Amino acid sequence: MSEKTKVYEEKMQKSVEAYSAELSTIRAGRANPHVLDKITVDYFGTETPLNQVGNVTVPEARLLQIQPWDAGMLKKIEKAIQMSDLGINPTNDGKVIRLVFPELTEERRKSLTKDVKKKAEDFKVAVRNIRRDAVDAFKKMEKKSEITEDELEDLDELIQKATDKHVEEIEKVMEAKNKEIMSI
Repeated sequence: MSEKTKVYEEKMQKSVEAYSAELSTIRAGRANPHVLDKITVDYFGTETPLNQVGNVTVPEARLLQIQPWDAGMLKKIEKAIQMSDLGINPTNDGKVIRLVFPELTEERRKSLTKDVKKKAEDFKVAVRNIRRDAVDAFKKMEKKSEITEDELEDLDELIQKATDKHVEEIEKVMEAKNKEIMSI
């Protein structure tokens, strides 16, 4: 990694990490506490992430349990989950909220894999855009005689290798998620 390519490679790595984070919120038939990451609850007038108002546990493979630190939050948490796009109806027993994740249908699994693939394409485009920005910056440097033509070629080669590496990482993350979704 060259000093000149470092900033671009870091941006590419952040794209891969963002893609992984995005996929962690997709429900794959198993209970995953990360599906609640985007849900916020009104906690004394402040929108607070759900995982900060109670303890989220996975007692069984397809069950999430939320135990609020303040019992008065049960109704608000329940309402926030119902208003979200999670598609699961919470059960409230007065102490904890339980979310039972149903088995995914074959049709739903295929739909999810298409979503995962589309998101992968979007993130690959983002990585390629970073490469384009880098190449443009290198060409400007060469025009200003800050680098030689040979250095420009070397930098182009380095940034292309970084792009290929990060696109491949996105592919691997996508394949792993699709495998998880399709496994019953």
